[in-house]
Amino acid sequence: MLFEAFILLVVLPLFFLTLLLFGAFVIIPGAFIFASWYMRIYERKKQRRLRDGPNLAFFHPYCNAGGGGERVLWVAIKAILTRYPDTNIYIYTVDTAEPQTIANKVQNTFNVKVDASKLNFIRLVSKRVIEASSYPYFTLLMQSLGSMVMGMEAFMKFNPDIFIDTTGYAFTYPIFRYLAQCPVGTYTHYPIITKSMMRRVQQRIVSYNNRGIIARNPVFTWCKLLYYKAFGWLYGIVGRCADVVMVNGTWTEDHINDLWNSPFKTHRVYPPCEVTELKQLRSLVKDTDPIRILSVAQFRPEKDHPLMLQAMYELRNLLVKNEVLWNKIKLVFAGACRNAEDEERVQNLKDLAKHLSLENSVQFVVNAPYAQLLQLYQTCSIGLHAMWNEHFGISVVELMAAGLITIAHRSGGPLADIVETSDTSRTGFLCSEADEYARAILEVIALAPDERQRIIDAARASVDRFSTLEFEKTFLRVAEPLMKLDS
Repeated sequence: MLFEAFILLVVLPLFFLTLLLFGAFVIIPGAFIFASWYMRIYERKKQRRLRDGPNLAFFHPYCNAGGGGERVLWVAIKAILTRYPDTNIYIYTVDTAEPQTIANKVQNTFNVKVDASKLNFIRLVSKRVIEASSYPYFTLLMQSLGSMVMGMEAFMKFNPDIFIDTTGYAFTYPIFRYLAQCPVGTYTHYPIITKSMMRRVQQRIVSYNNRGIIARNPVFTWCKLLYYKAFGWLYGIVGRCADVVMVNGTWTEDHINDLWNSPFKTHRVYPPCEVTELKQLRSLVKDTDPIRILSVAQFRPEKDHPLMLQAMYELRNLLVKNEVLWNKIKLVFAGACRNAEDEERVQNLKDLAKHLSLENSVQFVVNAPYAQLLQLYQTCSIGLHAMWNEHFGISVVELMAAGLITIAHRSGGPLADIVETSDTSRTGFLCSEADEYARAILEVIALAPDERQRIIDAARASVDRFSTLEFEKTFLRVAEPLMKLDS
């Protein structure tokens, strides 16, 4: 009884008194200091902005990589400079190339012309903190925390008026919203974690994000599932710090709404695809030419180039009695290499092709300039895509626009937005397994000329909604609240 009385009459009052004193002398003064600091930052920015124009910073560490995400970045910059010419463009990047060199590559790769004199590059040195190779374990979490380190470096080197992330590093958003005191926009190509990834772990399926040692052990599976769920919760918190959210398609929109729960500020903005020029291309394929199958994708693990090699292996088995036809079929891999890891991946694919005895049927075209890519479009007749849950599928759209009958993976963007497979309005084919791809290739080869042309015409008519012009209009409309800083 005495002990309980001591707790009630002495300890608890002292505890609550301590809380009150802490609030009175620490929290409340701290809040006033923070508010005063916030207003000084805001006023300083506003005065400089009215004098020199707004500073808009894009967060895109690998802005010179040459992939679909980079096309979004550069077309967005071009659109911003056209609509708001007094805007000062800054790009947070780890790339060290000169501005004119980067602008030249953008034009050669994407056919997008940007004035290098309008670009300001904020060079970041903390490259290793966002690379997956730095973290053999807990890769998603460690990369995300690493992006916060890079985000702090970016903030310390340059405090912008507007921040737009075009790479999906959501853990940088709180830094720029609360420390940099600027509106935050994002163009999200794909969520870094999804419910489907969690299901694969729960079902103990071996994949690029779920090692065999984990899939085979129920305890490890439970631990990884718990880790994924906790990470998904954190991802939702930081994602909701964005003021304007742009997503590249239905699949990504559904997952982001599920994770971030911000449907009213989430907008679907299809990425810019080079369809206008591609629709004007005319096939140079002759009946006597080889049957060339074209895959356009960066050499990254999720693009699943091995599945396409397995499909070729299955195709050869189907044509075991038709050696003449088999010898006419060639698979062309065209894609960009970002670093030494990608180059090693290309070599591994070449070794796999040799192991499957396909080395004479497969060609690799690495870092092809835009002019060479146009030539490939004109000399190939079938397009191939194999990534599971591709967030959108720019290469699928461009293959269709170029007049190639396209066979894509039955998931993600190709399934939700791009490819129609009904008999009356078919624009392409969807598959998931290697043998299914092989049968689809044979079906395309066997198409009658009028049926082939009907599919090509329908596919080309369907891609206008993914054009660069449509992207520019929608991007500017959605980004307008970010640009209205004085409201």
